[in-house]
Amino acid sequence: MKINTAQLVLIAGLSVAGATMSYAQATESELARYGYATSGKPERVVNLDNRAKYLNVTQLETVQLNFGGKSVTWTFDTLGTGSFPLSNVIPGAEGITVYVAKNPLYRGR
Repeated sequence: MKINTAQLVLIAGLSVAGATMSYAQATESELARYGYATSGKPERVVNLDNRAKYLNVTQLETVQLNFGGKSVTWTFDTLGTGSFPLSNVIPGAEGITVYVAKNPLYRGR
């Protein structure tokens, strides 16, 4: 069986692509643009009602959010996301905007 150069390059390329793809699998938390629900201990608890217009959090902060009888503990792992509707995290929380401040641990000196 004779293998030419083009076949050898193709085989090598597919091998590298397969190895790269197996290590490049993103976790669920890496895919979540607004952060992720967690069962960890929150840094603070925030009770929101229909009159609330905004929520200030810090990037990577874990907050227990209580709204309309619903509760979720959320880690705001939001690299590059400055603000978003809370309804992306808690359905029914329309009209409340989450403002995410940069974590001081990641600021340059």
